[in-house]
Amino acid sequence: MAGAGRRRVMVVAGEASGDRIAAGLIREVRGREPEVHFEGVAGPAMEAAGCRALFPSDQLAVVGMTEVLRHFGDIRRVFKGLKARLKEAPPDLLVCVDAPDFNLRLAKVAHKLGIPVVYYVSPQVWAWRRGRVHKIGRIVDHMMVIFPFETEVYEQAGVPVTYVGNPLIERIPAVPEQAQARAALEVPGEAPVVALLPGSRRSEVLRMGPVLLRAAELLGERFPDAHFVLPVAGPAVGEVLDELLTEYQPPNFHRVTDSLSAAAAADCAAVTSGTATLETAVVGTPLVVLYKLSPVTFWLAQRLIKVPHIGMVNLVAGREVAPELIQDDAEPGRVSEELGRYLADPAARERARRDLAGVRATLGENPSARAAEVVLGHIRREG
Repeated sequence: MAGAGRRRVMVVAGEASGDRIAAGLIREVRGREPEVHFEGVAGPAMEAAGCRALFPSDQLAVVGMTEVLRHFGDIRRVFKGLKARLKEAPPDLLVCVDAPDFNLRLAKVAHKLGIPVVYYVSPQVWAWRRGRVHKIGRIVDHMMVIFPFETEVYEQAGVPVTYVGNPLIERIPAVPEQAQARAALEVPGEAPVVALLPGSRRSEVLRMGPVLLRAAELLGERFPDAHFVLPVAGPAVGEVLDELLTEYQPPNFHRVTDSLSAAAAADCAAVTSGTATLETAVVGTPLVVLYKLSPVTFWLAQRLIKVPHIGMVNLVAGREVAPELIQDDAEPGRVSEELGRYLADPAARERARRDLAGVRATLGENPSARAAEVVLGHIRREG
């Protein structure tokens, strides 16, 4: 290990989300024990928090088989470099943040070298290939999970686990009041407002954009004074939306840039399944969850993924607090129907807001601080 004196921790994070999560952890640890040295695979946020970048995190930020193959040389170079570093200058602790395809392999190397491993953000063993938890338990000394229902999976397998809370809570700033959000987006204060969140990726907008825009057209026929806000994540998504708007013309349509402001301004929202469902829940806006894949992918998913709900908001709640429209049900008529139910019934909106407040409370407080205590506990144990 690093030996007496200054404690050293290697942290490995991929993608922007992992960079943010790891940065929060690093700040909290150094706020308690400033002498702890961090190094590893780091992005801008981690570097700003005081982590020395052995490699930039964007070299691990690849999605999909073709992209992995295209960047295989870079990924292999990073892995060999970290493996050599673990052997030549063993840290007191390895902290792996998400990126399971890469990090579980690195954790195995560290374990063989006798270096303790803490893993932050569990692979989704609760959704598919649950048997992986036993393999993880053999190479990981402590798992820090970000959803409350994940603890049971590891406890049953005898793997030390701590629910630290969800880092999303720290990332979302103070949510503006509805009136403030509407004023910022130049949406009328008294009109019914619906947020349309097709996703942040071009492929998601290509698939879900037509469904949401047609649903808005149908809803506009029933509620002529309704306004519709759709956040656009970058120029690639904007180009797709431009093309779609040549075919669909929802009334009172507003293209915006910030999904949180869009959700805060809305009376209800239609949201493609993913992190955005949790973001909308934290904002407190009643929502409908949409999930639609290609027929072949959906057929495979049905056989591999074993969860009671599709929407993360419902998984966290442990019950359906937001209606789910899956595959063939994720069509304009059904979407319009569910959103119309919220617009027509203030009591339904209020019930949904109470349920979402419960979800928000479940996500915890100060996850970075709780994660820091776990990490410091292992560092002190090794000291």
